[in-house]
Amino acid sequence: MNKKLKLDELGRMKNDEFKSAKKIPLVLVLDNIRSGLNVGSVFRSSDAFRVQEVMLCGICAQPPHRDILKSALGATEVVDWTYHESSSAAITQLKERGFKLAAIEQAENSCSLENWEPKGDEKWAVIFGNEVKGVQQELIDASDLCIEIPQFGTKHSLNISVCAGMILWHYMLKCGLNEIK
Repeated sequence: MNKKLKLDELGRMKNDEFKSAKKIPLVLVLDNIRSGLNVGSVFRSSDAFRVQEVMLCGICAQPPHRDILKSALGATEVVDWTYHESSSAAITQLKERGFKLAAIEQAENSCSLENWEPKGDEKWAVIFGNEVKGVQQELIDASDLCIEIPQFGTKHSLNISVCAGMILWHYMLKCGLNEIK
């Protein structure tokens, strides 16, 4: 029989420990995400995987927006984030800092998620697009690749927070787990 662990048995970091802990070299760029709940969910996943930074761009709500706080459950207090009016300006900044860019989008010549092989010594920024319009074409054009998550139903889209969780887990499996432990 498995016993559910209590909160004090989980060995969680304190906020100040998290702030100074090693992060994975991954930045999440949220390109005009309209739902504060989605933004908050991305913060929560970013906390779980110790993401370096979240960049909020365009119409994205910013902390302390109540919808973000509702789903982030305190992650906005520890995950580093910045706001940029323009997604293009944000990714230009990332390129200048030596990041490779991957747009999460269904596009010609996209790389299926299972074939993406990031390396632990590479710095990656992953761009997630608007819930209706997706990633802007100009951002796709500026990206090093597009990553597509295979789907087999009728909708051919996933919620952005679900996509972020899948991308983060894949990244951790490929190069992050040993970096964090």
